[in-house]
Amino acid sequence: QCSPWKDNACCTANTSLEAHKDQSYLYSFNWNHCGAMPPRCKRHFIQDTCLYECSPNLGPWIQQADSSWRRERILHVPLCREDCEEWWQDCRDALTCKDNWHKGWNWATGTNRCPWGSPCRPFHQVFPRPRDLCEKIWSGSFRLSPERRGSGRCIQMWFDPARGNPNAAVARLFA
Repeated sequence: QCSPWKDNACCTANTSLEAHKDQSYLYSFNWNHCGAMPPRCKRHFIQDTCLYECSPNLGPWIQQADSSWRRERILHVPLCREDCEEWWQDCRDALTCKDNWHKGWNWATGTNRCPWGSPCRPFHQVFPRPRDLCEKIWSGSFRLSPERRGSGRCIQMWFDPARGNPNAAVARLFA
């Protein structure tokens, strides 16, 4: 799923391969922390990882991070409305125990587990609206844009590389 960035990527082929694994060395993060994540949902998380790891067009939203596990993060990337809505729709019945996946996990086993007292619930209960999913899951990395794909004013998580990368113009606009 990282192939849209193959002509101009900030990641290696190995990073792309790791982004597709259920248990990747990239972050030791387990997508299946509340049972198997449905493939239609997981594909959005893989694409999200590809965007984060491979896109050369996130520069305007890179901030310094004061964290033990990273020095930089993205903040308030304007995600196109359809990308957020489709992500939410495809994951609405998947299960999770947290609304912010950046922090608060039980890492005692070396991989993320739900913290004690946080039961697994459907995404649509944890994230009642698409905005809740896109803006909360990675602690503000994305913000839901009112703009649509192709507007030139929002970042597309999904695009056809045969038509070029629409995010390059968006990055220039916000730079």
